[in-house]
Amino acid sequence: IDFDLLLEKVKDLNLLAGEGISHIEHTPGGARLRQPEPLPLTLYQNGIVMFNGPFRPYKDPSTQQCLQDIMDGYFPSELQMRYPDGI
Repeated sequence: IDFDLLLEKVKDLNLLAGEGISHIEHTPGGARLRQPEPLPLTLYQNGIVMFNGPFRPYKDPSTQQCLQDIMDGYFPSELQMRYPDGI
């Protein structure tokens, strides 16, 4: 795994998701600025952990699909169930 390239792809996706950009959230008493919540992804030499989930080795097919999505410039398809309206 080319970790440098993977990190570059993650940075690109972070920009697409609005990293560092605040959005107006209307509240009953007015409004406040809100930044998108981070999606934790930890890379290890032999696998990943996404959110607070279980350790996923790189040889696992679902991990390979997740990383392939990222390398192709897409948000991981496994996130569609959790974020049906997009990230």
